[in-house]
Amino acid sequence: MRTGRTRTILAVALLCVIWPLRTAYSQTADDRRSPTEAGKQAANPLSNLWLLQIQQNNTWIEMPSQGDARVQSNLQIQPLLSFKFSDNWNLVMRPVVPVTSTPYVDLTGHRERATGLGDTVFAAAFSPGPALAGNWLFAAGATSAFPTASKSVLGQDQWQLGPTGAVGYLGTRFIAYAFPQQWFSIGGDGPRTSQMSLQYAFVYFFDNGWSLGTNPNALIDWKAPDGDKVAFPIGLQIGKVRRVGRLPVKVDAQVQYYVARPDVYDPKWNLQFTITPIIPSLIKSPLF
Repeated sequence: MRTGRTRTILAVALLCVIWPLRTAYSQTADDRRSPTEAGKQAANPLSNLWLLQIQQNNTWIEMPSQGDARVQSNLQIQPLLSFKFSDNWNLVMRPVVPVTSTPYVDLTGHRERATGLGDTVFAAAFSPGPALAGNWLFAAGATSAFPTASKSVLGQDQWQLGPTGAVGYLGTRFIAYAFPQQWFSIGGDGPRTSQMSLQYAFVYFFDNGWSLGTNPNALIDWKAPDGDKVAFPIGLQIGKVRRVGRLPVKVDAQVQYYVARPDVYDPKWNLQFTITPIIPSLIKSPLF
């Protein structure tokens, strides 16, 4: 049952990536954005273009009661889809489909590894365009998490729902923003949850397509014991915009160190690679 569901979700996720790329070349034939502008669009969580982002995280974690480190691998397929809701408002949607390989200690104390699909996240928010907000970035909406994990250790077995939003500023050569998501459990067989994800960023863009900044993602588990509530990394990210044919693509690498981390499955370092193809929004007319 779970295997069939995993294949279906992965197929849908891959379709979200492959189908727009088939038409990207013809639609970007007249795209003459500078590398700086293309990089700003790729880094913008409220971009009015479509971003087909794929991100690989490799996190070194300390195993409980083992005293050694293991690598947790997390591949995230996370396209950003922007729809013109009206002349001054956009509807931005962001599904995140994770594929994870993680070490864990079973009930008998043996070290094991589980690999498969994790819980799927879907966020949708309304954002005002430049005519209303100028260079400021604002968004408000809802976020949800679905119990799609193929193995129990890879998910939380809870349906979750909560608010999300974003605030930031898009300068001539930089972007800065904070993007929180809060989830509350609304049903399921697993323990009840209340948790927050906080993505924060400051990225500076150079004329030649290079960028330098930070773009980590902090996690807060409000129901965890005091020593296990917060996983807060700081990072250094370097990126480059290149064209693959007519398609602008931003490639980033980031090293993160967790200055605050849980006592259980203690993460210390994360090495992150991100590739973000940039294409025009495929639906340009208002939804209503």
